[in-house]
Amino acid sequence: MTMHYDKYHQTESILENVSFQESEILKIKNTSTRNQDFQQAKQGKNDEFYTSLEDIELEMIHYTNHFTGKVVYCNCDDPRESNFFRYFYKNFEKLGLKKLITSCYKSLNANSFNSEISEKAVYLEYCGRESYNNYSKDEFVHTKQFEGDGDFRSDESVELLQQADIVVTNPPFSLFKEYCAQLVRYKKKFIIIGNMNAVTYKDIFPLIQNNELWYGPSIRSGDREFRVPSTYPLAASGTRKDEDGNKYVRVKGVRWFTNLDFQSRHRDLPLEKNYSPIKNPRYANYDAIEVSKTKDIPFDFEGQMGVPISFLDQYNPDQFEILGTSRTLSRPMSEIAKKGTYSQGGPRFYLPNGDGTYRRMYERIIIKKKK
Repeated sequence: MTMHYDKYHQTESILENVSFQESEILKIKNTSTRNQDFQQAKQGKNDEFYTSLEDIELEMIHYTNHFTGKVVYCNCDDPRESNFFRYFYKNFEKLGLKKLITSCYKSLNANSFNSEISEKAVYLEYCGRESYNNYSKDEFVHTKQFEGDGDFRSDESVELLQQADIVVTNPPFSLFKEYCAQLVRYKKKFIIIGNMNAVTYKDIFPLIQNNELWYGPSIRSGDREFRVPSTYPLAASGTRKDEDGNKYVRVKGVRWFTNLDFQSRHRDLPLEKNYSPIKNPRYANYDAIEVSKTKDIPFDFEGQMGVPISFLDQYNPDQFEILGTSRTLSRPMSEIAKKGTYSQGGPRFYLPNGDGTYRRMYERIIIKKKK
C-alpha cells in the first residue's frame, strides 16, 4: 500500500502565521490527494494512503543535522496538497535547506486543485523566501506541468532526482522494490515509508545486511492510522469516519526506511537472558538457535541465532552482524525429513516437535554478536 495523507483540511488554520505570499503556495481545496497509486488504480489495487503530518514530524526530527545545504526531493507528492511539502516548506530556513522539489503523478481526481491541470502531472521547485526575487507572483504560486505523466521512473522525474541530495516521500508499496532500486542506482540518501516485510525481499535484504538501509526510529511495533480516499471500503476492523466524513484505517507493519544515520541506532540492545537449550532449540534445517522474541536474545551465546523481523527495530550494527534470512539460508526439508512430517511452503526454518514431525517458523533473520 502507498501511504499519503498529503492534503490539508482547514486551510486557514494550517496557514496561521504564514505570510500572504507563502500561503498562496499552500492554498488548496478540500479534495483527495495525488497520484492515484501510480497506475495501480487501473488494476483495482487499494494502494493509496495519506501520510499524516504528525508522523512526518516525529521521524524528521531525527535527521535535522543532515539537511543543511541540501536539496530535498519529494517525488510522490502533489506540492499543492502534500504534507511532506508542507513540512519542508514551513521548516525550510530552520533546516537550512538549499532547495525543495516536489512532484506528483498525474491526478485522476476530477476535483483536483486546479481544474485546468487536474489531469496533468505537476512539480514545484522552491528555493526559500529569497526566491521571490526571481519569480513573479503567478509563476511562484502555481505549479509547473510535466510534459509526461510524472511517474518517478520518467525521464523528467529522473532529471529532478539527479539534482537531489535527499529523497523524502511515501512511495507506492506495490512498487517499493523498483523505487528503492532507483534510489540505490542514483546513489541517493532517502527517508521513505514502506511495509516492514519489505526487508525480506531478495532485492531489499542485501541492503539491510550490508548496512546500506535500515529502519527509521519513530515507528516501532504497532500500527498507525492513515486517511484513505473517499472510495476506499471500510469493511475491516480498525476503520472509521470522522465528523466530516473523512475515512481512516489503521495499518500494521509500517516502517520508515532510510540510509541516513541517527544517534539512537548505535545504542546497544540490553541482553539479560541466559541461553537455554529448551527455550532456544536448534533448527532442523540450519545450524542456529531459535530466539522467538528480541528481548530474549541470550547474553551468553556466541553462535548464530534466528530472530524475528522486528529485531531490526532495535538493531545496532556495532553490536550484531546480520548473516542472512531463513529464505536464503535454510536447507530444503525434503533433504532432511519424510514427506508428511512437515508443512510444505517456501524456504523457512523448521523446529522439531519431538515426535518425528516439524513445525514451520515465520520468517527469521540470522544474527551473531560482534562483541
